[in-house]
This record gives sequence, structure tokens and C-alpha cells, in this order.
Amino acid sequence: MNKIALLQLSLAMTIFGSVGFFSELSGLPALELVFVRCICAAVFLCAAWMITGHFKNEIWNGREVMLIIFCAVANLLNWIFLFKSFELISVTIAISLYHLAPILVLIIGSLIFREKMNVFSILAISLCFIGTLLIMGTDGFRSSSPEWEGIIYGIIAAFFYAATMLLGKSITKTSVYATTFLQMFIGFLLLIPFVDYSVYTTLKSSEWFWFYTVLTGIIHTGVVYLLFFNSIRHLPTNVVSFMIFVDPAVAILLDILLSGFKPDGIQILGISLIFIGVVYSLKTTGPTENDVMQKRPHTM
Repeated sequence: MNKIALLQLSLAMTIFGSVGFFSELSGLPALELVFVRCICAAVFLCAAWMITGHFKNEIWNGREVMLIIFCAVANLLNWIFLFKSFELISVTIAISLYHLAPILVLIIGSLIFREKMNVFSILAISLCFIGTLLIMGTDGFRSSSPEWEGIIYGIIAAFFYAATMLLGKSITKTSVYATTFLQMFIGFLLLIPFVDYSVYTTLKSSEWFWFYTVLTGIIHTGVVYLLFFNSIRHLPTNVVSFMIFVDPAVAILLDILLSGFKPDGIQILGISLIFIGVVYSLKTTGPTENDVMQKRPHTM
């Protein structure tokens, strides 16, 4: 297994685990926050693309350009529905629902990429999924109408997250810099007609709008997506699926450390099952076709 790619994906998921915390601090509605994230990330990624000189060696392929466009749309919808769910339900429940995505990826990936899903893989991902359910706590689904709307948004976000991972995995010729920059730029263009620009003028300075929003755009978007899309090219789908579960575990730990949240016994069990499932999956994952990619030059 490509250890550098695994480290990159682990770091990306760890950083992304704090996105809900910083999103709430920004004080922006979902769509307007995604719009600023696209701008900040596009500027950062374009600069990285130019500075590294990768723009000189791009191999443009019509099929991959279409995949990048579809991936950009899926990623944009993924963000919008995720942040919308944050507005209506707790971050813990939203993130838990969001992580239905790896299950979809594992099943679809086994068909598209012909990666075998043996009994050990099924057991490990079952542990992870049960863990996410337990993280919700005993009151997770005792919801009123608006909260059920948030739950639906979380599930829709999971679907588009899965689509983003699968489409991103299929992009191999275009550099990760070009891929991520184009995704952010396309997202920016698509959102222009729908953004309520008056929102930006009504935010209080005490909300540290620029700091939290720009930080979310550059770090949680630009840096994370460079790491994410580069790493998934060099790892089998089942490993990518399991490592995604690092995200909710980090989100819960941040709630404990920064927000004073204290998980109950069931939630502690859920966090434990996630890590057990991740470790177990990595030990039982045998060599696959994708592991051969570790011998190829990295795009970063």
C-alpha cells in the first residue's frame, strides 16, 4: 500500500473533521459560505498550480475534462447540502449521516473498479457504520419536521460525496492542481447567480468573518482537496472508504475539547468502533491493481 498517499488522506480527513466547527464560527449561510470557499480555494490552487510549474506539463484529455466538470458539480452539491444540514441539525448527526458515503463508494467501487469486497471488508465497514450510528446518541432521530429536513439534506450530501470520490478516482492524467483548481472555479461560476451578496455586509466584525471563512477556504478546501484528490489516485477504493471515517471521530473530539461536549457511553463506543474498523480494514486489505500506482511518479 502507498504509505505516502495514506498519510495524505489521513491528514486531509483530520483537517476536514474541523470544518463544521469553523463553518459555524463564520456566521454565513450554507450557499454563501460555499461561494467564498470556492473563491479562496480557487485562488490558492491556481497559485499552487503556477508556482509548481505543473501547468506547463498538463495532458488535457476530453474525457477527463468532462469528468472534472461532473466532479465539480457533485462536489458543489455535496458542500451545499452538508452545510445546509449543519444549519438544521447538530454537527454530530449531520456528519454521521454524511458518512453513509463510504458504504456507497465501497459497493459501487467494487463494481466499477472490480475491487473485491470480501467478508472482512464487509465486517470492517459494518463496524464503522454502526459506530457512526452510535455517535448520534440515543436522541439522534427523535426529530421534529425541520430536523428531519436536515437529516434528508445529510443523506443527499452523502450521495454527492460518494459521487465526488468515485469521479475523482477516475481522473488520472490531469494533475491534481489542475483538477482541484478547475473544480473550485466551476463551482464559483455556477453559484454566481444564486448568492445573496447582501449577507456579506450584515455580518458583525466580532464574528471574525474574514479569518474563519478565508481559513476554511484555503485550509479546509484548498489544502485538503490537494491532499484528498492526490491520495485517492494511489489507494484502493476500500481503503479510501474506511479512512473517511477519521473525519467524524475528529469532529467528536473537537466537540469534547473546544465545545465542552461530553459523549455518553454509547458515543464513546461508536468512536471506538470506527477506529477498530479502520485499523482492521487496513490489516485485511490485500494488494490490488491500484497499489501498482504507488510505483508511478506522484502528481504533487
